Amino acid sequence: MIENIEIGVDSFATMFNSSGTESIKSDDAMSLLLERIKHADDVGVDVFGIGEHHRKEFLDSATAVILSAAAALTKRIRLASAVAVLSAADPVRVFQNFATLDLISKGRAEMVVGRGSSIEAYPLFGYDLKDYDRLFEEKLDLLLNIRKNEFVTWTGKFRPGLNNLPVYPRPLQNPLPIWLGVGGTPESFVRAGSLGLPLMVAIIGGETARFRPLVDLYRNAGKQAGFKPEELKVGLHSPGYLADTKQKAIDEFYPGYSKVMTKMGKERGWSPMTREGFEHQLGPEGALLVGAPEEVARKIMHHSDALGGISRLTFQMDGADLPHEKLMYSIELIGQTLKPLLIEDVIR
Repeated sequence: MIENIEIGVDSFATMFNSSGTESIKSDDAMSLLLERIKHADDVGVDVFGIGEHHRKEFLDSATAVILSAAAALTKRIRLASAVAVLSAADPVRVFQNFATLDLISKGRAEMVVGRGSSIEAYPLFGYDLKDYDRLFEEKLDLLLNIRKNEFVTWTGKFRPGLNNLPVYPRPLQNPLPIWLGVGGTPESFVRAGSLGLPLMVAIIGGETARFRPLVDLYRNAGKQAGFKPEELKVGLHSPGYLADTKQKAIDEFYPGYSKVMTKMGKERGWSPMTREGFEHQLGPEGALLVGAPEEVARKIMHHSDALGGISRLTFQMDGADLPHEKLMYSIELIGQTLKPLLIEDVIR
């Protein structure tokens, strides 16, 4: 059993039709995404996250708008960014957008903020990539200041200062949950711990256990800053997909996942995805959570043990060209089969 674990789904609002092979109209793709979020709410999934990109194949550039539409259709599921590219945004507007979402959803909004692994937002909004780290550090400081104070006094380099100015609306939740989304930079883990922010670790490949030293850095930094262990939550974001059997999950997930990862590799200098590499990722130590609910539940427990305990696990499923109907069924398995297995501890 993983005590109090939350299970979620993340999406980049990709545009694929019911066969998963061709792009469809943007309005139809958005309707299907909202249908999936409502379905996740209906079947007991705890949280749904929307990413942020500024590319043709994704519809998630205005994350809070999508989540607000979802808030009107759902009742209990928490609604989060995954992640908001804070470095290229105005923290005042980010806070206002998510505070408004919090009011619409009656207290279900969350932010996961980060620097972003996709860099197209920086030139789009007039920022220089050489300021990648300093932008995030400064804007996170302002965002946390706004969360804490209704009237804000603040100065920085990349944005005009504020002199005792109010920021409205205020969210229903106090404080509004803000997670720090991180990749593999030690400084990011230490920053999250020093600030006492919950940590969302994005693992898109490799072995999950290799992040343990970084998670330990986070917890040690938090302890030194005076935060209690229960305040230092660790979440895990991993590619994954559930089907009735492991073989079916593999057969449905691999073709699209391989294509997408190979394309991404060309952009970022990675090697092409091979079937051998994919199979390795399916092993006990690998990041991929692909299979039937029982074996995926065991793997999540293994990952949690390897990282010293996790509080949240989110599946990234729509990066594999999967059709809407299969995503809907996988979401159903996550909420109605996988989650009870983790909570009830009936699989060890």
